[in-house]
Amino acid sequence: MPFQPEPGMIRWKMHFISSPAKVFAALATDAGRARFWAESAPENRGMISFHMLNYAPFAGRVLAREEPWLFVLAYFGTIVKFSLQPDGAGGTELLLVATEVTESARMEMAAGWVSVLMAMKAAVDHGVDLRNHDANRSWLDGYADN
Repeated sequence: MPFQPEPGMIRWKMHFISSPAKVFAALATDAGRARFWAESAPENRGMISFHMLNYAPFAGRVLAREEPWLFVLAYFGTIVKFSLQPDGAGGTELLLVATEVTESARMEMAAGWVSVLMAMKAAVDHGVDLRNHDANRSWLDGYADN
């Protein structure tokens, strides 16, 4: 059966050659998030302040953290769950499930999560930052490498 999410949900899988501990650190630490997700994303008392180009800072709330297997976040009006499992060969299988996604935001959010996950894979597995870090070349201007 094809991988089909339910209405109001986005589901993506990503394989990493890196260990679950390394993948979890990318999600759950300030330095890890700054390597692929936001220009900066410091956490203070369970609140993460995401600083992204061309957006006002946005606060996300950590709802669950079980190192190195689970990280759950309230993010842009949705609940995003990152589940990590070992792949049996030293790597990690990541499952992202975003719920409470409105139909009007679904297409942009689905594409946005692909962008975040691909940037995460490049940073975690290969030490490469795919983002351009240029406020004049942002997602709002049609640039995928924001």
